[in-house]
Amino acid sequence: MDSLTQIVLGAAVGEAVMGRKVGNKAALWGAIAGTIPDLDVIFSPFMSELSGLVFHRSFTHSMFFGIIFGPLLGWLIYKKIYKEKQGTLRDWQWLAFWGLFTHPILDCFTNWGTQFFYPLSNYRVAFNTICVVDPIYTLPFAFFLVIALFLRKESAWRSRWNTTGLVLSTMIMGLTCINKMSAEAAFRTTLRDQGSSRVRMTTQVFPLNLLWFCVAEEPSGYRIGYYSLFSNPKDICYQYIPKKHALADKYKNPETMETLKWFSNGYYSLEEKKDTIIFHDLRFGLVNLEDTTQKPPLYAFNILLPNKEGADIHQQEPPKVEMDLVKKALGILWDKSWHKKSFCNGGK
Repeated sequence: MDSLTQIVLGAAVGEAVMGRKVGNKAALWGAIAGTIPDLDVIFSPFMSELSGLVFHRSFTHSMFFGIIFGPLLGWLIYKKIYKEKQGTLRDWQWLAFWGLFTHPILDCFTNWGTQFFYPLSNYRVAFNTICVVDPIYTLPFAFFLVIALFLRKESAWRSRWNTTGLVLSTMIMGLTCINKMSAEAAFRTTLRDQGSSRVRMTTQVFPLNLLWFCVAEEPSGYRIGYYSLFSNPKDICYQYIPKKHALADKYKNPETMETLKWFSNGYYSLEEKKDTIIFHDLRFGLVNLEDTTQKPPLYAFNILLPNKEGADIHQQEPPKVEMDLVKKALGILWDKSWHKKSFCNGGK
């Protein structure tokens, strides 16, 4: 998830482990440990864009990273920074381990996922229950943490407030899993009723965990539909997106194509413009939501693949009209969530 959420989680974990012994220092070092896995992005300027996609959320987000570097980080804090005068070596190593380890666990619930079992496997664990940035998870969690940090370390209420935040955040994450199951059930029902011969399906979510979209694979394409937890499943309409996977055979860098297929978990469509193949990652949905039955699709995540040997890929810049479309989309999503309007024909 976003950096702020990881800082809050790391700080809360640090407070839970050592808050009573060292006060706010525990939250500080927990926040630092919770941020460290995302520092893999500092290597991005030295990599190609393709390598960056593969490297991010790999080893630093694996379960082995915390196991290996947690004890080392704890030792450095205890021996070198506090000169054995704050807490114990075991305490600091335990704090560092949990700060590093909970980071990838939280990321597993997003649509980006993590290579949690790296280097044993490059499989990306992605439960797709929460958006990468979602205030409904972060803000309540942060509220209780801040209250705790303003109390004396000896106060029993300090621990209680922090524990309340941890329990509440866990309950919210559990609720996102329930919401996902509800959305998936709605999508499966409507797809079956509409006679879809889908092969597989993935569901993703917008911030606030109310609006979900589905990408259902069929032999020649995908059906993308949107559903609000407050709307009637019968109102779900699907837009058909052709795969055009045969264009992959024309691309001159097959290894790059295979890597992108892995990155998208196989949910992608291709488009050809002049000497460039455009790779659309469908897991991130569409930008133009105002009319899913008539408007040509504008994809949220696109990668340009120049069709020549040795050419590097790069992510496509959003269209200039994107902000206008986003404003329209936000209004439409509001209507679909609270006014229960249909997703067909612009919600009319």
